[in-house]
Amino acid sequence: MKVALIGATGFVGAPLLTELLSRGHQVTVLARNPAKLSAQASLTVVQADALDATQVAQAVAGHDAVVSAYNPGWTEPRIHDLFLEGTAAIVAGTKHAGVKRFLMVGGAGSLFVAPGVQLVDTAGFPAEYKQGALAAREALNRLKLETSLDWTFLSPPIILAPGVRTGQYRTGLDTPLPGEGEAPAAISVEDMAVAIVDELEKPRHRQQRFTVAN
Repeated sequence: MKVALIGATGFVGAPLLTELLSRGHQVTVLARNPAKLSAQASLTVVQADALDATQVAQAVAGHDAVVSAYNPGWTEPRIHDLFLEGTAAIVAGTKHAGVKRFLMVGGAGSLFVAPGVQLVDTAGFPAEYKQGALAAREALNRLKLETSLDWTFLSPPIILAPGVRTGQYRTGLDTPLPGEGEAPAAISVEDMAVAIVDELEKPRHRQQRFTVAN
């Protein structure tokens, strides 16, 4: 496939880029600073600002899918507004370019931990992640209204950390998957990348949000 990837230098995007290339896909990375990415076979780097829908449309035109791992950064004071602004521009650019398949990596905060209660609204949710989680939830709500995109939204489990690629994972939909004992579910970012590429290759969650865990 020809895949356009946004956020390729980030925590999720970097292992995702590795996974895509290792499985033979042609990848175009949209980057504000192309110098951050080294040359590799099957990789094209295009200078583009994710906040600019026109630049996004030009960069993703002709691709089979667009994958957004966009995140302005957890320490960014305006993360809420920038996350929504960037996501809106990416969606608009994807639609304008005529690309139908769109996969977005969001957060765990919108998972339901009880009937009508999402994780981000619970008392113990970490304050440093709340604004980003609220923005990701709003982005999911907006995606649910999209009728012209073949979209999928991925929520990681509560614990997402660097680790090893086992190639094994479980999937769920709108509620967190169970962990071991009383521990919350977890996954390595490498295995989450496997799940993302699997979903691109053999879609099982069209017009849906899903979650994963080891």
